[in-house]
Amino acid sequence: MQAAQLAEFDAESPGPSFRTAPGLSSGPAAGSWLQHTREQLQVSQCRRLVLPDPVPVLVLAVQRYLGEGARPAAYCYDVSLWDGVSRDTWLLSPELAQWVHRNRLRCGLWARIGRCSYRFLEKRLSSGLVCIEELELEEGHGAGQDGVTGHGEREDIPLLGGRKHYLPLWNNEDPYGGIWKEGKPAEEQLNVNVSKICSLQHLENIWRCKTALPPLLVRIMHKSRLRFFGKPDKKTDIPYQAYFEVADHSGMMSLVLWNSLCPEWFNTLQVGRIILIQQYAVKKSYSKRTLPTPGNLQVKRLPSLEISLNARDPPASINIIKENLVKPEWRLPSVKYQFVTRADLNDLPHNKVCDVIGLVNFVGRCERKRFSDDSEDFWLYRWIQIIDGTSDIPFLLEIFATSQPEIFEKIHPLSYLVCTQMRVIREDPLDSPGAVFLTTSNESQVFISGHHKGQPYISDRKVRNFISWMKTQNEAEVKKKVMIGGYHPFPLTPATFTKYCNENKVESVLTSFGELRNVIEHLHYREHKRIAIHGVIVALRYVEYNDITRNTPDKEAHSASRSLFLFRCPWLLSPLRTEPNVHVVIKTKRKQNLAFALYVYPTVIHLFHIKCTHTYYISFYSGETSNI
Repeated sequence: MQAAQLAEFDAESPGPSFRTAPGLSSGPAAGSWLQHTREQLQVSQCRRLVLPDPVPVLVLAVQRYLGEGARPAAYCYDVSLWDGVSRDTWLLSPELAQWVHRNRLRCGLWARIGRCSYRFLEKRLSSGLVCIEELELEEGHGAGQDGVTGHGEREDIPLLGGRKHYLPLWNNEDPYGGIWKEGKPAEEQLNVNVSKICSLQHLENIWRCKTALPPLLVRIMHKSRLRFFGKPDKKTDIPYQAYFEVADHSGMMSLVLWNSLCPEWFNTLQVGRIILIQQYAVKKSYSKRTLPTPGNLQVKRLPSLEISLNARDPPASINIIKENLVKPEWRLPSVKYQFVTRADLNDLPHNKVCDVIGLVNFVGRCERKRFSDDSEDFWLYRWIQIIDGTSDIPFLLEIFATSQPEIFEKIHPLSYLVCTQMRVIREDPLDSPGAVFLTTSNESQVFISGHHKGQPYISDRKVRNFISWMKTQNEAEVKKKVMIGGYHPFPLTPATFTKYCNENKVESVLTSFGELRNVIEHLHYREHKRIAIHGVIVALRYVEYNDITRNTPDKEAHSASRSLFLFRCPWLLSPLRTEPNVHVVIKTKRKQNLAFALYVYPTVIHLFHIKCTHTYYISFYSGETSNI
């Protein structure tokens, strides 16, 4: 396995799901419960049916898209169904959207639809759509999708609002669906007339001219994640943009890919590629956007302007040039990096940007963080640990989705991981070395085994040093360092309540017991939320660790014991347990009691050497509200 991964460094999401058009089925309609129900709705006077004995149907896909301006919810959901004969796609009522939010309604389950209604689509010549208003779920019923034929044959188009594409279920930053093209190959033969090429520095002087701007020949130095800017009250077909930093011998400038060019070119325009750009626009740069930290310090930044590429006004022309066709006289700069080792990290200040490489020895579960309290939008992220042989302490990485779902979803232990443009998070200069972690920036890129070949960083000195170290490692010994399962309780809870508030009013930080149930009930699938509550502790019982593992098999007990030992190092994994070992009862000012079951370890037991008459604050982690 190691040999296959090392060879890459030699010099040498869910995908789209099938959806039938409204009113159509890809299989024979005879005997189809879905088709029969649709026909009943079309002739019903009230356009609504209560189905006393519904047939179970298989959920083939649940797909999300931007709603309409008048709707209370920001997003709509289409559900693709199969009844054993034909397929159809029905709209999910907004009142049932919480079933998707908590991942209760998902692909592969069987459902019985108890009530549905029919809506005409005034702006479409086709028939209307069916809306699901009531359903029950059945797990483990019948066969799965093996018997479904024709899955994925037609293009996905949302049912409502005239939208042109679906979004991924759990975030907005990842490309999803059939509109996103695979990477295009470079031109085999392309004649470049260097005499007509304009340098980026010269472009600053001529960009206001009324004539067509001359071609640009540049190398891609940095690439940002996708930004989705769609709004329910806006009708932009493909509301995406992506920023790139491109450079030639005269300097580096931002390039923006807009709207429909994002699905066509985003997967093609990779860091290190050389492109010939024609028919473009130039605008003053957006001052509030983030900028990457350049690795090549010899390249001058030209921050005042940005190159704008759109499908019209004017229609942009982009050509990819093969590396072996590049001529020295073009003087294009090379992509350089700022790799650091784990030993170097201890000396780096807060917010310092760097690149890292290492062997993955822990992959955390995917978690989601809400943009704001009233938002339906989430950041998707996970915690990763990697080792590079320079320290006994691993790198701890907080990796947010970087618009690379084919990589983000497949990060696994024992793969070689490269992360670029990572920021150092060291909020307190007195933090221990293990409390420092790295987080992705808007311009971060992530690569795992299978994606390293041909990347510009494979010739970097520190990358070569890591590869040399890996060649000396015994695979069996490396596997012993791998940890699977559990989660990282990061960022660590501050030592004092004053620091926890962080200049916010206590009233806005604390959650009352009356609000707590509502907070938990509104957690979405994989949502991570940290809250603080306070009250008087009136009961406390500590369960010995040995009591927990006494009745477990030897193998499980050994694993639990090893996990407990690992937690004694605060920078390592905090494994989950099957049972709590501390039970706490808190009394509020309203004399209400609330019981907690907490996971507490020997290193933090001193926090619970307390008196029941004192008042404390407790912060705890609320994890996933459904199955992983």
